[in-house]
Amino acid sequence: MTDTPTPSTPAALAGVRVIEMGQLIAGPFCGKTLGEFGAEVIKIEAPGAGDPLRNWRLLKNGTSVWWQVQSRNKRSVALDLRQPEGQALARQLVAEADVLVENFRPGTLEGWGMSPAELHALNPGLIILRISGYGQTGPYRDLPGFGVIGEAMGGLRHLTAEPGRVPVRVGVSIGDTLAALHGAIGVLAALYHRRAHGGPGQVIDVALHEAVFNVMESLLPEYSAFGAVREAAGSALPGIAPSNAYPCQDGWVLVAGNGDSIFKRLMAAIGRDDLGQAPDLADNAGRVARVAEIDAAIQAWTAQRSVQAVTEALSAARVPAGKVYTAKDIAEDPHYRARDMILQQPTRDGYTVEVPGIVPKLSVTPGTVRSSAPHVGDDTDAVLREMGLSDAQIATLRSKAIIQ
Repeated sequence: MTDTPTPSTPAALAGVRVIEMGQLIAGPFCGKTLGEFGAEVIKIEAPGAGDPLRNWRLLKNGTSVWWQVQSRNKRSVALDLRQPEGQALARQLVAEADVLVENFRPGTLEGWGMSPAELHALNPGLIILRISGYGQTGPYRDLPGFGVIGEAMGGLRHLTAEPGRVPVRVGVSIGDTLAALHGAIGVLAALYHRRAHGGPGQVIDVALHEAVFNVMESLLPEYSAFGAVREAAGSALPGIAPSNAYPCQDGWVLVAGNGDSIFKRLMAAIGRDDLGQAPDLADNAGRVARVAEIDAAIQAWTAQRSVQAVTEALSAARVPAGKVYTAKDIAEDPHYRARDMILQQPTRDGYTVEVPGIVPKLSVTPGTVRSSAPHVGDDTDAVLREMGLSDAQIATLRSKAIIQ
């Protein structure tokens, strides 16, 4: 766990109540982010199995260790939203909330009697974040969409391959996470507008493919201006040189020598001052024209050395370079630990697991881990009592399988 703010310094989002109705990755990652900076996050899960993420990838004591990261700082209310009484309780919760996060297919909330218009009638200041595959409007809105499809439509998958080979995924659910982070930005902007300018609640519409497309840099302008369709380039960065992965005796190293002065230092470090001092290689345009020759020179040097020898030599020359980290490398790296990016987090199952720390790092109101990830329905009774329900009412709801 991280240190908590002092009593005189409330968390950045202290007093903000978030209802999270999403599942799996995009919506819950946004809820996680808001919770780390002090928001109270109440997660509504289906009774029984709860969020499917609980059972994804490697399990310990029957629960995914991924869950321990994704759902820390959250309270779990097990509520059946398919039943009218469950929907009524959800509306009651949302009526007292600041933010609602959901990542269902468009129309799902409307089918439960919780359209934005209906919710804003109950709570005019409510901020509603809706994350979906294609957004709430447009001809594709009703199509099913996951993060991987958003990565493809957003243009990313076309570039993640060696030339002429099958597109590969980044290795994590980057489309979902990008959508979640864009959603968090939208929530913070809407909260600021409401507080600073007295604005009303509003709806934030995030499409998975648009979140990916937003980080595709010059992809579209280059097509618009020149008709250029950027193609897959493996580990290289087309149009910027040199920046690539190079083989060593015991692995691979990434070298970014694409600054003008950095390039000269890089060439001096590898014994190729003839390239470093060449007038036509003094700027990026010239280097791009001769990138194959430059890459070959760097590779000839790295291939005769270990990763450590290469990174040490280039660090001494003030050239950005780094090894390709595995999970083991991250866990053993002193820099990660010095910056609190590896936390010892207790779980409610009785063991402790190492998890990623919190980003970004705020100097006055840093993010914190205040509670471990809940079991399904851990907080159902407590939250319903806070809403004013009696023990008898809660027992009746449980007998009808509306809550767990």
